[in-house]
Amino acid sequence: MNEIELSARPAARLVALLGSAFFAVSTTAQDIGRSEHGYSGESPQHEAVPSPAELESSGAVVGRVQVRTGNVFDTSIDGEDGWVYRTANRLHIRTRPSVIRQQLLFKPGDSYDHRLLAESERILRSNPYLYDARIVPVAFDGKSVDIEVRTQDVWTLSPGFNFGRKGGANKFGLQIEEKNLLGFGKEVRVEWRDNVDRSSLIFGYKDAHFFRRFLRLNATYADSSDGQTKALRLERPFYALDTRRSAGMELFDSLRNDARYALGNNVGEFEHRDEYYELRGGLSRGLKDLRVNRWTAGFTYERDRFEELPDMPLAGPLPEDRLLIYPWIGFETIEDRFEERRNQDQIRRTEDLLLGLRAAGRVGLALESLGSDRDAVILRGYLQHGADVSPGHSVFADVAASGRLEDDGLRNGILSAGGRYYWQTSGRSKFYLSLRGTITEELDEEVQLLLGGDNGLRGYPLRYQAGTSRALLTLEQRYYTRWYPFRLFHVGAAAFFDVGRTWGRDVTGLESAGLLKDVGVGLRLGSSRSSFGNVIHIDLAFPLDGDDSIDAVQILVETKGSF
Repeated sequence: MNEIELSARPAARLVALLGSAFFAVSTTAQDIGRSEHGYSGESPQHEAVPSPAELESSGAVVGRVQVRTGNVFDTSIDGEDGWVYRTANRLHIRTRPSVIRQQLLFKPGDSYDHRLLAESERILRSNPYLYDARIVPVAFDGKSVDIEVRTQDVWTLSPGFNFGRKGGANKFGLQIEEKNLLGFGKEVRVEWRDNVDRSSLIFGYKDAHFFRRFLRLNATYADSSDGQTKALRLERPFYALDTRRSAGMELFDSLRNDARYALGNNVGEFEHRDEYYELRGGLSRGLKDLRVNRWTAGFTYERDRFEELPDMPLAGPLPEDRLLIYPWIGFETIEDRFEERRNQDQIRRTEDLLLGLRAAGRVGLALESLGSDRDAVILRGYLQHGADVSPGHSVFADVAASGRLEDDGLRNGILSAGGRYYWQTSGRSKFYLSLRGTITEELDEEVQLLLGGDNGLRGYPLRYQAGTSRALLTLEQRYYTRWYPFRLFHVGAAAFFDVGRTWGRDVTGLESAGLLKDVGVGLRLGSSRSSFGNVIHIDLAFPLDGDDSIDAVQILVETKGSF
C-alpha cells in the first residue's frame, strides 16, 4: 500500500475549479490514453509491415528506432485543448528520449525479436512517470524494420498537503516530490509525515540508471520523533528475463519505537535498533524454452536490539536481542507468460499480468563461529501462479514462508497464502473475491499478527485483532464508468463485504474477538495524469459485529496500487 494516502495537489485543484467552465467532464473510450503524438493506447500493426512472426522468419533486423514521448495532456483532441491544459504541459518537463532509449532491450542492427519489444514495453510501463508505453513496427523495406516507441507522461511534481484516514486514524503530510527530475527519470523528495506511529522528516533519492543502464540507487534518510532511519540500496538486478548477471548491496539502520496493539489501542512500546546489511550476486543462463532460472548467493548481517522506554508499559515481555551473520544461496524460476489486461486491478491502465509460475527461495546458515549469537538455518520462499480458467474468469494464487530453524525448533515461522478470483460479469463490471490466511509458529516477541481497518477489515479500527493466525475473506462487486471528470480521473465504484478473524493468544495476552464482518460501498478514482498513487479509495464501511466502542460508520480515504 502506498504510504501517501490522499493528496490535494495545487495543480489538480486548479484544473478542478477552472476546468468545468471550459471543458466537458466525460470522454468516450476511444479518446482515453491518447497522447500529443496520436498515441492511442493500442498497438496497431502498420498495413505495410508484415506480422511479427513473418518479420522474425524473414530474418529482419532492427532499423531506425524513433522515440515519441507524449506530454501529460493531448492538446490535439477536444477537451484537452484549453489554456489550463496547455499551461500544465508547458510547466511539465517531458521525459527525454535518451531515458526511454536506455531502457530498450534492442537497438539498430539487432535481429528483430517481437518478445524483446513486448518486454521493453513492460519495463517502460513500470516507471511511475509514464502512463503507458507502446512499441510498434512502422516500416519494412524487406531487410530492416523501423520501430516506433510511443510513451505518455504523467504529472510528476508534487508540492502539496496529504491527508488520509483508515481504521479510525488520520495521517497528515507536507511534501515536495519530483519523480522525473528534469525529464531524466530520477526521483527526489522531501516530506514531513505525521501518523499514528510517529512524525518524520524524510529525504529520498532514487535513480534507476545511476551512471550506467539499470544500475539502481535508492537512498532514504528519515529523522523521526522516535529515532532515525538510514537506508541505501545499490544494485544491478535481473532487469530482464534474459539478463545473465546481477549484483547488489543493501544497508539499513533504524532506531525507532515499536508499539504493541490490542483492540485498536496502543498498549505498550519499546525501543528497537534494527541493522541489516547485505551483499549479493546472481547468475542465470537466460531465457530457455519460455522459462528463466536464476541462482543467487550473498552474505547478510542482521542485528536487532531492544530496550525498555522510561514510563512506558511493555504489554508483554521485552524481546530478546538477536545477531545473525550468515551466507545464503537462493534460486528463482519465472515462466514467460505475460499478458496485457485493462480493468483488472487498475482503472483503464495497461496491466502486465503473469499467467504462469514465479517461485523463489533461499536458505542461509548462521553459525556462532561466524559471529552469530546462535546456530540457525534461515529460510525464505514464495510461489505465485495465475491462470485463465475460462473466458472472463481468472484465478491467481500465492504462498510465502519464512522462519528460522534453531536447536529448539522453528522460530518466527510465518506461512501466508492467498487466492484471488476475477469474474468479468459485464463490459463494465467485475466480481472480485480474495481469500488470505496466515499461520505462525513461535513468533519473535516484537512481531504482532494484526487484523483491522488498515489491512482489509475495513469496518473496524486499525490493528484491532491480534493473534497467532488469521484469515480474511473479501467479496467485491466492481463497476467502471465512462466518466472522466476534468480528464484527470477515471471513475469506478465498489460494493464490498469483508469477514475475518484471528486465532490464538497474542504476545500482549489478547485473545481473538471472534468472527468480524462488515459491508460497505466505495468510490474509486483512477489517476491517469499523476504518478502519485494509482487508485484513490473513498470508502464507507459499516461493522456488523463488535462492541459499542466501535463507530457505526468507518470512513477510509487512502491511495492504493490497485482497485
